[in-house]
Amino acid sequence: MAIALRYAARSDLGLGPKARNEDSGYAGPNLLVLADGMGGHAAGDVASSMIVGELAPLDAEDVTADQAIGLLEEALRSANAKLTKAMRDNADLTGMGSTTIVMLRTGNKLAMAHIGDSRAFMLRGDTFSQITKDHSFVQQLVDEGRISKEEAGQHPQRSVVTRVMTGQPDDEPDTSLREAKIGDRFLLCSDGLSDFVGADVIEEILREAASPADAAERCIEVALKASTRDNVTVIVADVVDADGDDLPSTVPQVVGAAASRSLRTQTRPIPTSPAAKAAALSREATGRAAAEADDEVELAEEAPRSRRSRIIRRVTGAVVVVAILAAGGYAAWAWSQRQFFVAADAGRVAIFRGVSQDLGPISLSRVESASDVEMSDLPVDVQGSVQRTIPARDLPDAQAKVQALRAEAIRCQLMAATGTPCGSNPTPTPSVTTPTPGSTTPQTPGTGIPTTPVTPGGSATFPRLTTPATPPPAAAGAAERPLLEGVSA
Repeated sequence: MAIALRYAARSDLGLGPKARNEDSGYAGPNLLVLADGMGGHAAGDVASSMIVGELAPLDAEDVTADQAIGLLEEALRSANAKLTKAMRDNADLTGMGSTTIVMLRTGNKLAMAHIGDSRAFMLRGDTFSQITKDHSFVQQLVDEGRISKEEAGQHPQRSVVTRVMTGQPDDEPDTSLREAKIGDRFLLCSDGLSDFVGADVIEEILREAASPADAAERCIEVALKASTRDNVTVIVADVVDADGDDLPSTVPQVVGAAASRSLRTQTRPIPTSPAAKAAALSREATGRAAAEADDEVELAEEAPRSRRSRIIRRVTGAVVVVAILAAGGYAAWAWSQRQFFVAADAGRVAIFRGVSQDLGPISLSRVESASDVEMSDLPVDVQGSVQRTIPARDLPDAQAKVQALRAEAIRCQLMAATGTPCGSNPTPTPSVTTPTPGSTTPQTPGTGIPTTPVTPGGSATFPRLTTPATPPPAAAGAAERPLLEGVSA
């Protein structure tokens, strides 16, 4: 049975003294990444954004189980090398680093790489467990039997890490490959959650939350109530049946430092996917630190030669960064052009190509094709679903969803002509009509699904359709209400 992921990512600055969020997170259909940056002036957010930007394109990879660990290790080595180069090019970034947890779905398995003290947990049935081991000084004390796990939670040096991504060649992550089962719930979190909220409380949140979004938001809320002094970032993912009714997520989410954007990037090429967005934001963060350093130097240097040197350094750095990221940027752009969703455009239903996220004032999607379906002709609940966007597997699936919406609009128009309100999604119930002996129940052409007649001033029940419905006949008093696959109230 094929599996898929339903996920949510959330991040908050926390209640401590940090002026910017140094955590970064990415959640996509095949990839989950969490990085907790560290390292002084404008550096932690740079490190975490660069790591997410390097790993995010793996979301579009078609990976086999025997390739997954190698790909993760290769991507992390590449990210580490870029940290080294960034620190070499800009002294203000010296000492930066980041924890990293990454999960890559491959078939019915999850490949994982982990370095640092960010944590991953798994809830499977009655069992709740931490599936990562901290690379920290306190964990070493626990392993050596010098302190207990309970004492570790209150130890004054619990934030001292022994292994993270710092650009050094010996920054090697722990890796593993595990079977994923439908019903599993995974949590990735920075220490802004795990240092301030006990594992028993985290378990309770994961068990009780109805959805990954509810669980992620509750984790942030509880961390803030516990007065977390650090940035707090969480990613929650449920393993679901790819062909079941519990629809998986399809739109990637980027949070934290990798989701921030300054005005400095407006003159650069616009990224067209969350993967490209994360990479572009790592460039912006690096460039921002360099610009701030130059501004500080400018206060002490006023000779024309110094200004020319600064210009030369900026131009050279921009050329090098663009060359390094060009190949990954193109792959991310190509991936985004294979994504589709249905949403509202100028009062009508339309098919969009791209992803339904904005980068500040810049949209990361465009209208692929408009339709003649007026939003005002749809029931209020369906209008809300379209406004929130309806994901589609591909272009034909998007076209099928528009056709189903057109049938909804026609149904409402017919009911309005009889003086009957269109209403909200009805709950499917057994048919209210009883066929006479020898009679045949009418069916929607091409679907094999029976229709239910509607009489003026009366009521009717409607079966759930999982395939697009052909618009009902225009005869007054006969209409059908398909419940759209992928549309919720």
